[in-house]
Amino acid sequence: MSAGGEGVRLGAGSPFWRAVLYAVLLVFAVYYLLPLVIMLLNSVKPLSEIRGGNLLALPKVWTFEPWHSAWSTAQVGVQATGLKPYFINSFLMVFPAVAISAALGAINGYILTKWRFKGDSIVFGMMLFSCFIPFQIVLIPMAKVLGTIGLAGTVSGLVMVHVVYGIGFTTLFFRNYYAAFPTELIRSAQVDGAGFFRIFWRILLPSSGPIIVVSIIWQFTNIWNDFLFGASFADFDSQPMTVALNNLVQSSTGVKEYNVHFAGAVLAALPTLVVYIVSGRYFVRGLMAGAVKG
Repeated sequence: MSAGGEGVRLGAGSPFWRAVLYAVLLVFAVYYLLPLVIMLLNSVKPLSEIRGGNLLALPKVWTFEPWHSAWSTAQVGVQATGLKPYFINSFLMVFPAVAISAALGAINGYILTKWRFKGDSIVFGMMLFSCFIPFQIVLIPMAKVLGTIGLAGTVSGLVMVHVVYGIGFTTLFFRNYYAAFPTELIRSAQVDGAGFFRIFWRILLPSSGPIIVVSIIWQFTNIWNDFLFGASFADFDSQPMTVALNNLVQSSTGVKEYNVHFAGAVLAALPTLVVYIVSGRYFVRGLMAGAVKG
């Protein structure tokens, strides 16, 4: 309490409570970042330091040999190779899968909101239902389809799998976003003679930046971190990064090279970290942009 406008203000917006809030947030940030810091520190230590109990301390000797081993000379599966080719496989899988699923989701959302047709709600409900189908249920049917069309054990097959599984999510994102878009603009463009794709390309797509970012972050994270589809539908040459990282850890015999494992884990997580650091603030903004209609 303060008298005559003097004294310390202890209201909800006072500097004191703001400092308390920042202190609590700092504690949680340190708590969640601690595993990543430990991984980074141990990835630049010699194995002797880790085995000697120096797990939480700063390195006495700094070395990047574990990173080199994880990237180019680690033992993965039955061949002496590094994570580099599988890192490339993941990029070859992620980029087209994200682009295709986002493009199809945008067109679906456009059709389901601005070009309504009989039974459109049923179609949207079926696509929404696909978001809740467990991965394990589609393994056998998807393996049969990939084998029939000749894409089993290929990166292209993994692209197809992730596109099919991601269309439901991207359609949901774009449909909710376009539902808040003024339909009068679409009608005016139709009166002026604009067609289906011209309206989409010239009117809706330029205003879709926030939801495009949401779809890219969502799909990139899910596809890059996926293990089950990669382990089920890829052969040795087309395995993504997550499967290769698991093989790297499991294939170690005798002395476990924990520093190499830590370096490999950081390499596997690095792309998603970069994506969230660069564009993470737009994720919530894009989701909220389509949350309120009007």
